Amino acid sequence: MKSPIRKLAGALLATGLIAATPALAEPFNGPSVGVQAGWSKNKIGNLDNDLGIVAVDRSRDSFTGGVYAGYDYKLGSNVVIGAEAAFNIAAKDRILTHGTVDTIFNPRHAFDLSARAGYLVDDNSLIYVRGGYDNLLARTTLIDTDGALSSKESYDGWLVGGGVERALGDNLSTRLEYRYSDLGSGASKFDRHQVLLGVAYRF
Repeated sequence: MKSPIRKLAGALLATGLIAATPALAEPFNGPSVGVQAGWSKNKIGNLDNDLGIVAVDRSRDSFTGGVYAGYDYKLGSNVVIGAEAAFNIAAKDRILTHGTVDTIFNPRHAFDLSARAGYLVDDNSLIYVRGGYDNLLARTTLIDTDGALSSKESYDGWLVGGGVERALGDNLSTRLEYRYSDLGSGASKFDRHQVLLGVAYRF
């Protein structure tokens, strides 16, 4: 004969009030923090800063990496919207030009604020597009026979991009994303292309 405790447990299982196994966390719904790294290319025509209009006409490939934090919200069964903030730095991204006046353009760091909208092609795979605000802090130095002049400027603009993200278990996800940023305004011409691989922890 079954004990009263075993009978009660069986009844609860049968009615669904307790589960035999814990429920899995729902991916792409809630806060997350992550790290990212990849390729970045700065393409600069002219810079408009405190030193005047500085002609650069150069591009530079570099390695970039950083951190990000975001929040996703699932709408219905397949649509995900979210917001994100990111901070990045790059390595070996200085641009040098030589002439009557030598120019050194040295990016320091960048941050962005963006929103994204995506579609779940299955329970664990999200394809998405992104758009938002981008900002880069850099120092420009002009060197001639009379000495050197420097100016630290913040270049801001907009970004667009898209990618795919895949949930790995309950709390991890990985993504691959392309971004284009337009950081020029007025007389400046400053574009940036990036391909970034990210890994996030989801709460």
